[in-house]
Amino acid sequence: MTTLELSGARTGGAAPRRPRGGDLLAGLMAHPRGRIGLVIVAVMGILAIIGPELAPYSFEELDLASQRANRNQPLMPLQNLAHLLGTDILSRDMLSRVLYGVRISLLVALIAQVVIVGIGLPIGAVAGWFGGRLETLLMRITDVVATFPQLVFIIMWTVAFYDTPFQRMLDGLLVVMLGIGLLAWVTVARLVRAEVLRLKHREYVEGARAIGVPGLRILRRHLMPNLMGSVVVAVSAGVPAAILTEATLSFLGLGIQPPSPSLGRLIWTGTEAIERFPHLVVIPAVPLVLLLVGFTLLGDGLRDVLDPRLRR
Repeated sequence: MTTLELSGARTGGAAPRRPRGGDLLAGLMAHPRGRIGLVIVAVMGILAIIGPELAPYSFEELDLASQRANRNQPLMPLQNLAHLLGTDILSRDMLSRVLYGVRISLLVALIAQVVIVGIGLPIGAVAGWFGGRLETLLMRITDVVATFPQLVFIIMWTVAFYDTPFQRMLDGLLVVMLGIGLLAWVTVARLVRAEVLRLKHREYVEGARAIGVPGLRILRRHLMPNLMGSVVVAVSAGVPAAILTEATLSFLGLGIQPPSPSLGRLIWTGTEAIERFPHLVVIPAVPLVLLLVGFTLLGDGLRDVLDPRLRR
């Protein structure tokens, strides 16, 4: 191996070119589905960050005057300028509750992805790099975890901690986030292992080995950066699944506990009066659908932009 090749191995110059932030954004904006998904996710993210601060009321605040004037019935949208989206059955402002609900649902989904990547990435990377018995052991553990029905496990998990101090922390937020992450990491682990197996025999990796670079350093410096594109795509695909799982749990009364208003919780409470006041279900369902569609389209765009076979 020449000096130039050894130098390239040291710096990782032979590694596949990864799109920079500007290139990635430009690629997404040029991708029809990715552009739509990026806009939807950006708008919903801004609402989640600043929306609750701009909300006209607290999500817990009762408008007793409107309740008495309307004879204990919820206000319909645009029925009262003080409540543009109406109120729920307890005369709480729906606009304020939806804005808080978007933040909570997004927070649950994103932190669940941190748990998923935190478990799946090191397991997949170590299994793919070292191979042998360690790989067999880690992959068999992954296979066992993958056999558990995810929703059933999460329901059992939340029931196990129901009405405990741990469950009451942040109104059940921690229990739901950990429950979602404890099984969903298997997809990331398998994906990362496959990518490491594909990359570890590339010339720039072999060159780094030849000059005595430690294996863990090669894994960290050369392989991990090239894995992140696949991980980002997996996370963007996992966010809508986590949002839907949280909504399902809240709909069943096992997710985020009152008074915190996740979107699933708002839909569940709205079903109590859906026949007479369908807006109680429709209003929180709209941002939930937008989040699911937005992240799905964004994941589509990221997959196409980051796929080296589709890049020029």
